[in-house]
Amino acid sequence: MNKYQYKVKGVDYEVEINEVEGNLAKVTVNGIPFEVELKQPIKASTIHHHAPVAQPAPAPTKPVEPVAAETPSEEKSTASAGYALKAPLPGTITSVEVKVGDKINEGDTVVVLEAMKMQNNIEAEQGGVVKEILVKQGDTVAEGATLLVVE
Repeated sequence: MNKYQYKVKGVDYEVEINEVEGNLAKVTVNGIPFEVELKQPIKASTIHHHAPVAQPAPAPTKPVEPVAAETPSEEKSTASAGYALKAPLPGTITSVEVKVGDKINEGDTVVVLEAMKMQNNIEAEQGGVVKEILVKQGDTVAEGATLLVVE
């Protein structure tokens, strides 16, 4: 079993190659098992000749800067900063249940994401107004991809 680290469009993936038989490989990506069909068969012994990619070093953290007391006008602009709702796992968007301007509550289903042949309701982490929708039905998204912005 070989482990590899990959980064695709800024998202880190940990890939384990569990078994290769002909042109089918059983792999695990970020803990999720997949069967992958290879365009041409490889010998299982050849995957042992590749050196695993080294683990990336953790990114340095920035020091937290103190925040000054807010005036009422600053409070309004801070509240409108909102948050980005991110995909908890890779998959395909099967439906977007909201539109820009919709008021949503914590726990409301905003997107339905298909992953591993299962429909997953992606719920709002907190209430607010939908400011921006970054996906549409049929889009394939990576884990951690921003789906929409709520303010």
